[in-house]
Amino acid sequence: MKHRMVLRLLPALVLLLVAVAGPLLAPQPVDQPVTIPYGPTGMDGALLGGDQLGRDVLSRLLHGGRDLVISSLVVAALVTGIAAVLGVAGALRPAFGRVVERTADVFMLLPAVLGILLITLSWPQGGRLALVVAAVGLALPYAVRFMAAAAAPVVATGYVEAAVAGGERMWHLIFRDVLPNLRATVLALFGLRFVSAVYVVATAAFLQIGPQPPAADWALMIRENSPGLVLNPWAVLAPSIAIGLLAMSVNLAAGAFSPKAERT
Repeated sequence: MKHRMVLRLLPALVLLLVAVAGPLLAPQPVDQPVTIPYGPTGMDGALLGGDQLGRDVLSRLLHGGRDLVISSLVVAALVTGIAAVLGVAGALRPAFGRVVERTADVFMLLPAVLGILLITLSWPQGGRLALVVAAVGLALPYAVRFMAAAAAPVVATGYVEAAVAGGERMWHLIFRDVLPNLRATVLALFGLRFVSAVYVVATAAFLQIGPQPPAADWALMIRENSPGLVLNPWAVLAPSIAIGLLAMSVNLAAGAFSPKAERT
């Protein structure tokens, strides 16, 4: 059981470590041309070739994941924490829960891309903070509904009902009686929200909402180098594979914390 969990967690941990520490491993300057535009692999020491300006693709790849990972971690942590509190509070207080669920239903109707554009473009100066706020706002309704459904069976147990009848405060009920019994669910939700945040942040960066050229960013690399896909496909394939592997590995790690995984 423990070995299986380690195998699920290891790929995600390695990729997260490489993404965060990548700038320290870059072999070339990230903003200086080292080869001709869309230079082939291996030319002038560029292992993955050059991008549209001749900059080292590998170095930009190693630099381009840190902001994406940090932003996604912040979004996942905020969404999971807020959803856990609101979802459990809604399960404990049905009247409040109905208000939360109806509000969540309304926000679920907003398309993701439209929501990103509305929030980031109306935010003063936009930037990374606006993108994080947009990603949290888009993910929160789904997470709240998920946590409310997961908390309902726990709230119906005898010891929680006894604590409610005994007059325990809401914060005590949430953090001492209910959430400790939902640890696996909260961890699984965090992993799923991280994957969702990766796609939202990457999509926004691809639309040039958030990080702007000449910043090294995986999604920006895909957008900038797509015209030269035939000349040096690695300038597009490398960041695409990195985003896909990051999402898949974290999703696999999240599955290790699911209640079903704990029973097997």
